[in-house]
Amino acid sequence: MTVADRNRPILITGGCGFIGSNLADRLASQGRKVVALDSLARAGVVENAKWLKARHSGRIEIVTADVRDPIRLIEAVREVAGVLHLAAQVAVTDSVADPVADFEINARGTLNVLEAIRLHNPEAPLLFASTNKVYGRLIDDAEVVREGQRYVPASPSLASGVSEHTPLDFHSPYGCSKGTADQYVRDYARVFGLRTAVLRMSCIYGPRQFGTEDQGWIAHFMLAALRGAPLTIFGDGYQVRDALHVSDAVDAWLAALSRIDSVSGHAFNLGGGPARSVSLRELIASIESLTGRRVQHALADWRPGDQPWYVTDTSALTAALGWQPRIALAEGLASLHDWLSGRFAAAPQREAIA
Repeated sequence: MTVADRNRPILITGGCGFIGSNLADRLASQGRKVVALDSLARAGVVENAKWLKARHSGRIEIVTADVRDPIRLIEAVREVAGVLHLAAQVAVTDSVADPVADFEINARGTLNVLEAIRLHNPEAPLLFASTNKVYGRLIDDAEVVREGQRYVPASPSLASGVSEHTPLDFHSPYGCSKGTADQYVRDYARVFGLRTAVLRMSCIYGPRQFGTEDQGWIAHFMLAALRGAPLTIFGDGYQVRDALHVSDAVDAWLAALSRIDSVSGHAFNLGGGPARSVSLRELIASIESLTGRRVQHALADWRPGDQPWYVTDTSALTAALGWQPRIALAEGLASLHDWLSGRFAAAPQREAIA
């Protein structure tokens, strides 16, 4: 069985989430069959599921299941051509509140996926959605300096961003659970010969993202502006992230899937890089300019594992796949604004799928 076997579907765990639904939409638009497995537990995923069914009737199957259920995973994995594993507990704050559930979903859930593939469909490739949080806090406060409205690293060695050679340092239960899964995925390529690869993602944003205070911060900030709601910034607002539009992220995922044999066993950073980096304060200014609305915000203490600066070095991914981001931050923010203001300026409601 190969990824090119178009008679078999691609399984996307977390397929009704933000990135998962964008991947499902792209694959279905290309004529691929998709199985979107999702617990439908998070706000917004039911809306995404309905959107996928309306756009791709007969090409996308929605399976309501949890990656903590190994039997349902076996059923889903048996006949697929490949697996894109994005199902996860995604918030650092929730991992601190309930580290056991965080581990069961992220670490044990990923092991369940790997075992289902190993025992029942070992030819199917697997791509795993990891996170930059596997690098921990990365640099201490003394190792960043403030320039204007942002922090920059004092060391010139980080001018191009954080590479995959950076030592792992799992900080927070979330970092531990995702880091554990990250390493399991790589090891199943080395030990069992599965075709697996890891994408360690930075901030991904764009349409179909229901941002909250704990996850999807760019969409959360944009929604706050549209609703006239106050924001809480954890830290001082000078912290920096690189941002990647979801369409560019989908390009990278599908390029890795199509060339799985050349990337198997490797982990790659995926983000916008230095050219698409932004501080929280800079983002607020951009949103105010875009919307013409004042963004009210207050400061609060840093949270466990919060990084004062993180920017991705994507040169390894570019070298392996020829991939490069295309959408500039201003263009991407405009697309997110149009989507949110057009359909979801009011708080999304959970509904059951008919």
